Amino acid sequence: MDEKTLAVLLSALPGTPRLVASGNFATPYTLLELADAQIESFALHMLNAQAPIPDRDGIVLETAFVGPGMRNSPRLRYFPCRLSVVPDLLQRTLPPDVVLLHTSTPRRGAVSLGIEVNILPAAIEAVRRRGGIVIAQMNPRMPFTFGDAVVPLDVIDYGFEVDARLPSPDPVRPSPAAAAIGERVAHRVSDGATLQAGIGAIPDAVIAGLRDRRELGVWTEMFSDGVLDLEHAGVLRHDEPLTASFLFGSRRLYDWVHENDRVHVLRVEKTNNPALIAAKPAMTSVNTALQVDLYAQANATRIGHRIYSGIGGQTDFIVGALHSPGGQALLALQSWHPRADVSTIVPMIDEATTSSQMSAVVTEHGVAELFGYDERAQARHLIEQAAHPDAREDLWEEAAALGLA
Repeated sequence: MDEKTLAVLLSALPGTPRLVASGNFATPYTLLELADAQIESFALHMLNAQAPIPDRDGIVLETAFVGPGMRNSPRLRYFPCRLSVVPDLLQRTLPPDVVLLHTSTPRRGAVSLGIEVNILPAAIEAVRRRGGIVIAQMNPRMPFTFGDAVVPLDVIDYGFEVDARLPSPDPVRPSPAAAAIGERVAHRVSDGATLQAGIGAIPDAVIAGLRDRRELGVWTEMFSDGVLDLEHAGVLRHDEPLTASFLFGSRRLYDWVHENDRVHVLRVEKTNNPALIAAKPAMTSVNTALQVDLYAQANATRIGHRIYSGIGGQTDFIVGALHSPGGQALLALQSWHPRADVSTIVPMIDEATTSSQMSAVVTEHGVAELFGYDERAQARHLIEQAAHPDAREDLWEEAAALGLA
């Protein structure tokens, strides 16, 4: 199908359709531009949407995880939801009318969702169940990955080819604080453990500290170039695939995962299922937050009363890791927010709680052990081991007022 014919199809959609599109760094920009030009009003559902995406009067932006493309929009509808159950939203309360995919070009009667599987298989099933349509922009630069990424061509109603560069996140150089945190976290990862870590300065620093480990497994929501570095260093075990639900990184990463049966990209109901996570040996979950309070509650979603990101997979992996034999759920963050110039260890968070009761909180100043300690000991560890020295006196005063001293 050519773009002109597709434009006519989109313009004929009745009412205010709901469009579900690939998110993260697999955004189908050509399809979104066509939809924006041809459909007067619609709802657009994406996870971690990257700018630019359509955002104007007549469009409602929906998500369970806010990315920079939606973060400051007055038309945003945020749905608080653990990532593992976002597919249920599409089945029950947010049924799609159209699914817009960014796929590989066809091979052996199928295309691959490449670097973004996530909620898309559930979206395809939901839209086909109600007689909607699936449209794919097929890109020769999208790697062909395996697992749940493989989609038979007969599932796709309309498709056309584009030749577009896949975006990559800007590389982040760890600060001295991030490097210190990464070293502390890496020290807790034993040979034979299974790793979940995301992207950013602290996860990158953690991975950099693991190059002398052996037989590590990877079961994670997403991974980036750091996992490729561990593979080349001989750190990862070879009796099981590297498992994630989406990927983003450099062209080097995308070339490596292309037709690589070492990598399985699965639907998020599997990767983020706490029971499947718990089955992994010594599951070590590494997440971050904006704030942690003296009750060991974490805020990773809001700045003030404004939604910044979302629950994502943090709760899924914390619960799963705590049930894993030898597992641990770590929260890693800098003790002082450099831009806001405030402590990230606070007496009590004012915003919604994202997660709580992890194994330990790690900052550049130390490790606050939490699991197995009473609430006063937890508060003491957070103040003495994790908080910035400039914040400790005030935190002790607040702890006394809260009955935690």
